[in-house]
Amino acid sequence: MSAVLDDHLKDKTAAVANAPRKATNTLEPGWVRYALIAVALIFLTLFLFVPLVAVFTEALKKGWDVYKESVLDPDALAAIKLTFIAAGIAVPLNLVFGVAAAWTIAKFDFPGKSILLSLIDLPFSVSPVIAGLIYVLLFGSQGWFGPWLMDHDIKILFAVPGIVLATIFVTFPFVARELIPLMQAQGSEEEEAALVLGASGWKTFFKVTLPNIKWGLLYGVILCNARAMGEFGAVSVVSGHIRGETNTMPLQVEILYNEYNFTAAFAIASLLALLALVTLAVKTFIEWRMHQARKASVQDHTTE
Repeated sequence: MSAVLDDHLKDKTAAVANAPRKATNTLEPGWVRYALIAVALIFLTLFLFVPLVAVFTEALKKGWDVYKESVLDPDALAAIKLTFIAAGIAVPLNLVFGVAAAWTIAKFDFPGKSILLSLIDLPFSVSPVIAGLIYVLLFGSQGWFGPWLMDHDIKILFAVPGIVLATIFVTFPFVARELIPLMQAQGSEEEEAALVLGASGWKTFFKVTLPNIKWGLLYGVILCNARAMGEFGAVSVVSGHIRGETNTMPLQVEILYNEYNFTAAFAIASLLALLALVTLAVKTFIEWRMHQARKASVQDHTTE
């Protein structure tokens, strides 16, 4: 009985600690706050809004017909298609890996746990160009597996598989890193209760775990997808820059710009900018829903 009371008191204490507090005025004078706001707005204007407006202005500089022609060019369509293919393969695979890794790290203790965490963070600390060079070392003609791949007529580099592998490498931490702290904060009490009541492992996951992490999972997927579509360094190394075959949208922008075809380059860049804006809108909505879910959880703990 005392253990139950202790757990109840701990829940109450945590609820009070996590309860939203009313904002209080700072001690700084008003002009300091307004100055800081002005600096932030100037910074955002110079480094975010002005470049964004410049991209769309340059893209539409010669009219809508030229813009449409640039976007519907066969090489541009091939780059758009390849970008979506790479993201469409990398994001679901990283989703599965991220959920599995977060579940393992947050719910269990095992030898090598810190090593797994370090490996998940590896793409954050390694330059994407280095990641591309790793695949060249592995699958290039003079690489470890290059001769065997050539003998069996299998192409990894300068083909779609190499681009997909590079995209997976640079994006796999995003889902896992979003879910690990979320699952650790939630604990495993609900899953243990479901298992005690006779639920299977898969049923516990789909009925208990997944509903609790759904917004964090979507947030991680959005970030993963944004990085996958905008990746340049690693993909540039393994792609070979073959027109109409291995160029993604960022690579196509670079090629067009280097050829002084500025209108076409900015037209493709504007598509990337539109994708970024859509991603930002979805990300903001998910953050709002996550905040609402936390607020509702705190209120439920308070009323208990």
